[in-house]
Amino acid sequence: QVQLVESGGGLVQPGGSLRLSCKASGTNYLVYEMSWHRQAPGKQRELIASISRSGSTNYTESLKGRFAISRDLAADTVSLQMNSLKPADTAVYYCHADLLAGGRPGGAWGQGTQVPVSS
Repeated sequence: QVQLVESGGGLVQPGGSLRLSCKASGTNYLVYEMSWHRQAPGKQRELIASISRSGSTNYTESLKGRFAISRDLAADTVSLQMNSLKPADTAVYYCHADLLAGGRPGGAWGQGTQVPVSS
């Protein structure tokens, strides 16, 4: 079984920055694409950005420029740098991994980390 654990969330003031991290752990697995998603109160979960094993990235157009995804393959970690945060960025942030575990393709979600943006 593969687990994803996010860290780095917390209260931030408008205009501030925050860096989220997500680490995969388990046995007999290989992580392919990793991504960050968020779910604001009363809204559907949305994709923020994804990154492949080769480092190719894909962003939701409206967030490109303020958010940056990166990855450490050796550490099985994906990070999300968030700058110029706005109250509208308030959400629970989740990481996701497409993976091969025990020889079977699948996916895993982290438990989510809260990011309230407020003064």
